[in-house]
Amino acid sequence: MIYLPGSILLLLLLLLLLPFLGLALAVDVVQTAAAKLGFSPGMGLLVLLAILVGSTVNIPLYSVQSTVPITDDFLGYFVQQYWGIPLHRVQQKTVVALNVGGGLIPVLLAVYQVFQASLGAILVTTAIVTVASYFAAHVVPGIGIQMNPLIAPLVAAVTATLIAGSAAAPVAFAGGVLGTLIGADLLHLRDIETRTAGVLSIGGAGVFDGIALCGLLALLLS
Repeated sequence: MIYLPGSILLLLLLLLLLPFLGLALAVDVVQTAAAKLGFSPGMGLLVLLAILVGSTVNIPLYSVQSTVPITDDFLGYFVQQYWGIPLHRVQQKTVVALNVGGGLIPVLLAVYQVFQASLGAILVTTAIVTVASYFAAHVVPGIGIQMNPLIAPLVAAVTATLIAGSAAAPVAFAGGVLGTLIGADLLHLRDIETRTAGVLSIGGAGVFDGIALCGLLALLLS
């Protein structure tokens, strides 16, 4: 029989408990955020479950033909990268879809806040976040949009606090979600369509997507 020191057993126990601790933390964060939006803790838990389940569902919106460079081997890639010789290109279809968990649900929650909070404050916050997201985001061919995840939430939280004061939470959430969707995704959509083949899912990373994450962080920061 092998005996392990107490410190190793404790470490193994902590490693086994990490997934459960992470889930408990996520539930607590979402319920806190839901309370700031005027929802009950139970409704916050339902929203979290809906986002997790919905992150596996993509709703196709439309498809376009995209021209992307391809290479057959590493040598061809090396030649393209360092000698500047263009590779042959191929026509492929790009399907633009909307992810339910990372895109649709956060947007619906943001639209709901439009009717609950100050419309003017949300519109101003959305416009400022849109500009910040547009210039902070860049297209990575074959991958999609990349952006520093803290830029949009910070801009949304600061703007909402300055404009709405104590009622900044729903304004920051709605402005952060809608501004990120417009500035980072929709305004860069044409660039992505022509440089990325396959399925382009808006909000496709689920709860960790820029849209959902921005709304959550902006809500908590405010």
